[in-house]
Amino acid sequence: MQTTLMAKKVVKEDDINIYDIDVMVADASHEVYVDTILDTIEAAASVRGTGIAKRTHDYVAQKMREGKAIIALHGEEFAGFTYIESWGNKEYVATSGLIVVDKFRRHGLAKRIKEASFALARLRWPKAKMFSLTSGSAVMKMNTELGYVPVTFAELTDDEAFWRGCEGCVNHDVLMRTGRKYCICTAMLFDPKDPHRAKREQQKNKNK
Repeated sequence: MQTTLMAKKVVKEDDINIYDIDVMVADASHEVYVDTILDTIEAAASVRGTGIAKRTHDYVAQKMREGKAIIALHGEEFAGFTYIESWGNKEYVATSGLIVVDKFRRHGLAKRIKEASFALARLRWPKAKMFSLTSGSAVMKMNTELGYVPVTFAELTDDEAFWRGCEGCVNHDVLMRTGRKYCICTAMLFDPKDPHRAKREQQKNKNK
């Protein structure tokens, strides 16, 4: 059974009405979109300076079957996607691979997908720290609005499985040259035990 976390939204692009964009938890029925998702991610990763780790067909399909992914559809047309990963005995969780098809951008769809994945992760792993590695300013802004704060890489999980996942990123050589201390991406963290940290950081910056 599909679970829709976000309401439908009416948007308009040029002279084309784009309506009924549903943002929902993906399941096995959405595996038909995996190749399209991978092609979209690869196209975005080819943009210079964009750090999006590549994933296999089986990996993305498994995320769907496990209910650890969010997909956006305009009717039967693929519009956007993200998936959830966990490490360190599920003490750390991250939403990864956020992507929106070009024609559906500039309408707040990425934010809806991000919010849906955040809500799903908080529901399934309420005690887990949530982190994000991103080189995109739009994602950083969304993270900040959700309560994430910038942190050093040392505050992220030390689970080797996570760091191996960075091997598919175009910027992986930078990460290795710095001994995993920093990279092109910015590390951000949401700690459920300290949900007001972001507000404190913002206030501290205002007082500088």
